[in-house]
Amino acid sequence: MTKYIVQGGTPLCGEVEISGAKNAAVAIIPAALLVDGVCRIENIPQISDVTLCLSILEQLGAGVRTIDRHTVEVDCRRIRSTRTPYDMARRIRASTYFIGALLGRFGQAEVALPGGCNFGGVRPIDQHVKGFTALGSTVAVEGGFIRATAPRDGLKGASIYLDVVSVGATMNIMMASVMARGNTTIENAAKEPHIVDLANFLNSMGANIRGAGTDTIKIRGVEQLRGGNYAIIPDQIEAGTYMAAVAAAGGQVLVKNIIPKHMDCITAKLQECGVEVEEHEDTLLVRRNGPLHKANIKTLPYPGFPTDMQPQLTTVLCLAQGISLVTESVWGNRYRYVDELRRMGASIQVDDKTAVVEGVDHFSGAPIQAPDLRAGAALVIAALAARGRSEISCVHYIERGYENLVEKLRALGANIRAVEEPDEREELGLG
Repeated sequence: MTKYIVQGGTPLCGEVEISGAKNAAVAIIPAALLVDGVCRIENIPQISDVTLCLSILEQLGAGVRTIDRHTVEVDCRRIRSTRTPYDMARRIRASTYFIGALLGRFGQAEVALPGGCNFGGVRPIDQHVKGFTALGSTVAVEGGFIRATAPRDGLKGASIYLDVVSVGATMNIMMASVMARGNTTIENAAKEPHIVDLANFLNSMGANIRGAGTDTIKIRGVEQLRGGNYAIIPDQIEAGTYMAAVAAAGGQVLVKNIIPKHMDCITAKLQECGVEVEEHEDTLLVRRNGPLHKANIKTLPYPGFPTDMQPQLTTVLCLAQGISLVTESVWGNRYRYVDELRRMGASIQVDDKTAVVEGVDHFSGAPIQAPDLRAGAALVIAALAARGRSEISCVHYIERGYENLVEKLRALGANIRAVEEPDEREELGLG
């Protein structure tokens, strides 16, 4: 087991380079299955979810060649199976993207029900199924797998209205429909930057997708996708996490390799809290010297405030003067990190989807446990700002989405290190 040991109270200073977007990479890698040729994918983040996606591709028969730490070549011309390995696919939520990609290229897919972070039950995939069914496929859940099968004459374009704005369903339907006969329209589509990135990747390989980034996406089916080169966009949430860390711990950091427009919703909220943010072409200079001010947050689909930044900003608000309100309107069980923040001295009361946050003078170091990816990042932020020493366990959740987090924070002056400890279950003979 790996733990992070953090001695808090040191302001962050320096520069940090943002990696490729996790949420784009875990869709673009499965989308390579649609390509009858070699894809060269650049700016891939070195995180566990990406490693797992590439391993699943290899198990399906793809050739994966590592060019350097952030570049791979993927050749899916010799796929030998449309059934993903159960133990691999069930570990990540992004496994659902293999359904749309396999179905779109080969007309069938068998993928384990998704895993990843637990937000209180299985994440719903009803809108994915609605889209696949509208395109003509049959979908069933059997033996822990989702099985989707196209008719003999292939998938056929359709008009699909999503009952709720769903990032995953939007991306999956895009992949399933790029080679369907005729035209497909997705209405009430999600508009996140990684959806635009997936569409741009597919278009660069020969797809015909228009409207990504708006609530109506139109796809004209093509016969084949060819190989090509593509670079993944920078990670909006990783950048926002470092911005939030500066807000909580103080200091001044230049956040490099970002798309400033993607950061607008996060930048605006931090500025409201009293954090200075200077925007340049592909960097943001973030500075916090004075006190933090209260603010209200409501998570919404893009371009609203992202649910993936809610725990990090709530942590910042714990140190702000006054009472702040946080409303989570995307995921129902995002507040599981609140008990851990209370161990550190936070004053938070949660009622259903709303958290009432009363600012405190400081956090105190404590042993804490990451319950999921973004909550784990929030606890790292709290530990950086705290007085005293914190031990953070279950950091494998954090490493699903943050490349070299410890190294990047140490370069900013943080007193943080990763240590290996024996698994208590193994010590007791239970594992």
